Amino acid sequence: MARQSAPDAPPGRADGPDGRVTVAVITRDRPYSVLRTLDALATLPERPRVIVVDNGCDDAACSAVRRHPAAVRLLRPRENTGALGRNLAVQHADTPYVAFSDDDSWWAPGALRRAADLLDAHPRLGLLAARTLVGADGTEDPLNAVLAASPLPDEPDLPGRPVLGFLGCACVVRRDAFLTAGGYHPLLFFGGEETLLAYDLAVHGWGVTYEPSLTARHHPDPAGRGDRNHLQRRNEALTLWLRRPLPVALWASARLAAAAVTGESEARRALHGLLLRLPAALARRRPLPEHVEHAARLVDSGACASAEARRRS
Repeated sequence: MARQSAPDAPPGRADGPDGRVTVAVITRDRPYSVLRTLDALATLPERPRVIVVDNGCDDAACSAVRRHPAAVRLLRPRENTGALGRNLAVQHADTPYVAFSDDDSWWAPGALRRAADLLDAHPRLGLLAARTLVGADGTEDPLNAVLAASPLPDEPDLPGRPVLGFLGCACVVRRDAFLTAGGYHPLLFFGGEETLLAYDLAVHGWGVTYEPSLTARHHPDPAGRGDRNHLQRRNEALTLWLRRPLPVALWASARLAAAAVTGESEARRALHGLLLRLPAALARRRPLPEHVEHAARLVDSGACASAEARRRS
C-alpha cells in the first residue's frame, strides 16, 4: 500500500528552527497515516522535536518511524494507553511547551512558533486550543464555531477566547501546567477526555483559551475506527460524576438510562461502561470550586441555547 503524500513544504523558514515546542503524536495501527503526519511535521519551519507514542504498531512500522527525518523519539508502552499516551509524552518532553497531534493530524507552518510566543507572553496561559481545518479542502471543524462563541468572559491577562473545551489533537499546552493538573484522567481512557482536563487546569488557576490564529490540519481516515459515540457519552457522564454537583450528574445519568431503556444501543453501551466505572469515579470525585463551577454552568447554558437555536432553525 502506497503512503499518502504529505502537504507541500512551506516556501521558507521565517525565523529558523524553534526549540520551545515538542510535538507529541499518539498512534495505533496506522503506519501509513503516522508517517504522513511525520512527513508534514518535518516540513515545518520550526523543526519541532517529535515524540511518538506507539499504542499498537508492528515492528516494521516502528522501525520506519525511528528512521524518519523528523528525528522522532519513539515510546512503546506495553499496552494501549489511549489518551494517556499524551501524558507519557509530556513526561518525556524536555521543552516548556508541548503540542498534540494524532496520527492523522499536524500543524500549519508558523503555528507552533505563534503558540510559543503567546505562551511566553502570558504566564498564566496553560492551554491554547487551535482552529482546526479538516481534509484536503480545509473545511472548518464544527468545534471552531462552538469555541469561538464561548460564553465565558474575556480575561485581560489571556489571549484568545476563554473556553472549557478543545480538540485533543489541536492544542498546545504549557508542560508545567499540564503536569500540575494531572494530565488526562485514567478513568476516561479515550473519548471526550478534554473537558475534564480543561476543568482541572482551571482549578489550578491556568487559563484555557481558543486562539484562531493557530491552525491545525486534521485528515481523518474515511474508514475511521468504528463507532466511538458510546465512549463520548460514557465519558461525558463520568466527567460530571468526577467534578460537577451531584444533581447535574444524576440528571445526565438518568437521561442516559432512559435512552438505554428505549433500546438505543449506543446508550446501552455507554450506560454499561458508566456503571462499571462509577465506583472508581465516586472514589476520585473532587467537585469544582465555585468559580470554576460557575464557568462550567455558563458553558452548559451556552450549549443548551445553541442546541435550541439549531432545533428551531
